Amino acid sequence: METLYVLCVGVMTFSGVFLCLRGRTFPVVLGLMMLGYAVNLFLFSSGRLNLDGAAILGKSEIYADPLPQALVLTAIVIGFAMIAFIVILSMRARADLGNDYVDGKEPPDSSMNSPSRWSSKK
Repeated sequence: METLYVLCVGVMTFSGVFLCLRGRTFPVVLGLMMLGYAVNLFLFSSGRLNLDGAAILGKSEIYADPLPQALVLTAIVIGFAMIAFIVILSMRARADLGNDYVDGKEPPDSSMNSPSRWSSKK
């Protein structure tokens, strides 16, 4: 179970970093969301993964640690506020700049300006 959990956190972290390095704003927002989910899973795993832990003291000999749960709940709220702010910021940048590139500049399209090296025109 722990191996699958670590693999999921690693894949989500890799996907989040990969999406954050994209040139448009929508993949960056998705990447930040994926990183937020990966951090939440990591924080949740810091409370030890056990299946039969009781949430209320006295119901079982093994109980769940409430601190990681509180940290994850706080991280969810902060992450939602951050994503909402970034979405509004990207919508404003799209309206002002006319494109959704992160740096505000469209990359030069090399296929339209120069002939292809496979074409017969030189």
